[in-house]
Amino acid sequence: MAKARSIVEALCRAGITDVVGLPDNSSAALFALLKDGGEPVIRLVTREGEAFAMAAGLWMGGRAPAVLIQNTGLLESGDSFRGTVLRMRIPLLCLITFRGYAKLERFGPLPEKPDGRLLSRPDLDSAAVLTEPTLQAWGLPFDYLHGEQDIAKVNASVEKAHRQSTPVALLVTREMT
Repeated sequence: MAKARSIVEALCRAGITDVVGLPDNSSAALFALLKDGGEPVIRLVTREGEAFAMAAGLWMGGRAPAVLIQNTGLLESGDSFRGTVLRMRIPLLCLITFRGYAKLERFGPLPEKPDGRLLSRPDLDSAAVLTEPTLQAWGLPFDYLHGEQDIAKVNASVEKAHRQSTPVALLVTREMT
């Protein structure tokens, strides 16, 4: 597990000024730390699609935002993501909590193309099954933040986003503590 405090410190070191998102169980500890004020500033939304539009506006205003949403919200926000940050090539860190990752790990390798039988299995979270193929289809580079040992990937992902002038995702596979 990654510690929320370590992630906030990594975001600060990477120059992130704002975290835009919608809390979920996995990100609750990080949002709780951010609500105490200071930088990065927390910007809450009511739907995940709003997060990308708000992040785009913050970036246009000279800020350095990151988006923090769950993978289910990523799927919900596809058009907002495509029509704003992807099309505008905004260098944006997308921290995505990966609901269902633990079940995927136990399940083993997935077929290259998920089908209806796989997506309807009661022992798998269909959002988890679709997360990586969706990121690949959108051409969104991604990596994994499994725990404390991966904290340096926050800065590396921000640097990659700026170097490639594109959003970059970091999939948070465990609950933050």
